[in-house]
Amino acid sequence: MSRLLVIGCGGVAAVAINKCCQNSEVFTDICIASRTKEKCDALKAKLEGKTKTRIETARVDADHTEEVIALIKSYQPDAVLNVALPYQDLTIMDACLAAGVDYIDTANYESEDTEDPQWRAIYEKRCEELGFTAYFDYSWQWNYRERFEKANITALLGTGFDPGVTSVFSAYALKHYFDEIHTIDILDCNGGDHGYPFATNFNPEINLREVSANGSYWEDGHWIETKPMELKSRYNFPEVGEKDMYLLHHEEIESLAKNIPGVKRIRFFMTFGQSYLTHMKCLENVGMLSTAPIEFNGQSIVPIQFLKALLPDPASLGPRTVGKTNIGCIFTGIKDGKEKTIYIYNVCDHQECYKEVESQAISYTTGVPAMIGAMMVVTGQWKKPGVFNVEEFDPDPYMEALNKWGLPWVVCEDPETVTVWRQE
Repeated sequence: MSRLLVIGCGGVAAVAINKCCQNSEVFTDICIASRTKEKCDALKAKLEGKTKTRIETARVDADHTEEVIALIKSYQPDAVLNVALPYQDLTIMDACLAAGVDYIDTANYESEDTEDPQWRAIYEKRCEELGFTAYFDYSWQWNYRERFEKANITALLGTGFDPGVTSVFSAYALKHYFDEIHTIDILDCNGGDHGYPFATNFNPEINLREVSANGSYWEDGHWIETKPMELKSRYNFPEVGEKDMYLLHHEEIESLAKNIPGVKRIRFFMTFGQSYLTHMKCLENVGMLSTAPIEFNGQSIVPIQFLKALLPDPASLGPRTVGKTNIGCIFTGIKDGKEKTIYIYNVCDHQECYKEVESQAISYTTGVPAMIGAMMVVTGQWKKPGVFNVEEFDPDPYMEALNKWGLPWVVCEDPETVTVWRQE
């Protein structure tokens, strides 16, 4: 029995909340809180009568720590699940510290205003010291470790799919299949088609910033940075088929390099069609991906936020998206003195997701692990004072929960490995 405060009511949050309500033996009470309370009320109305979980709703602006503290103190949850924007990670962590409750999220912190001088100074120092230029990294949240230890509460970071499940796959592979893992290739394939000329499958602001940035990977103890979409591959994904994929920077590389002993190389690849890349390049060229405010008709607007308002809401893509996703990891290493390669992956069907929770598979594959991570914390299976990434805990109960709650996984022995070439 537990009380969970869920902050956020977008596509991923809706899936996580649906799954919490399916799991009412663990989540006896939940409060859905968002800046737009009407969305929370609408979701509550859909779920009531179909679940034993008691649902409340609240309005909160997670940009303001004091508002979050007041809500936590009023609702008295056992944990807070943050499925809002990554810009709000730190304000919600601060609130959890002040109120003494556990914290769970799906994505690491990044600054909304990348031109802020104070943030910029810290960012540029990190770029120089670590060698990658992505706007998001774990250092901001890892800096909370001692404070969470002293408060005797847990912060579980990155329990989505990637980051999240892919990191649990890594811990599981090390525990059950390898004595040493030497390389990890994380492959994220969306073989779905939503029928729009251009749309993003999750928050456009986050998605477009991520894929238009420089790529990077970890090799032999340091970062190697690449130009956007410079490194390309093509892979035949089980149940999806052959797809072009490109090397990106992704946050779990940073934590896996720290937590998987002896790993020599970690890379992340995501599939994109040519139409998506052409649209994105055009938008970037005309300044629509910029995060710097501009003056327009006497008011300040952020171009990428304006673009977000023009694009289809990712939560609306579910009924029109067909096809499957395939997300997983290819591992190479040593077991009993012999070289070994395995591929652990999940395949998820967009239409099956929509039938179950009225969501496309991208939100589903993040929302289900968000619920599972919260379950691990509130049931005490993953709970100790401090700030942790998911691969730092025993992977077995999480892997069992994936099979139970809608994301079954496959272990393929001796799979095709990834061949990369450089784009002109």
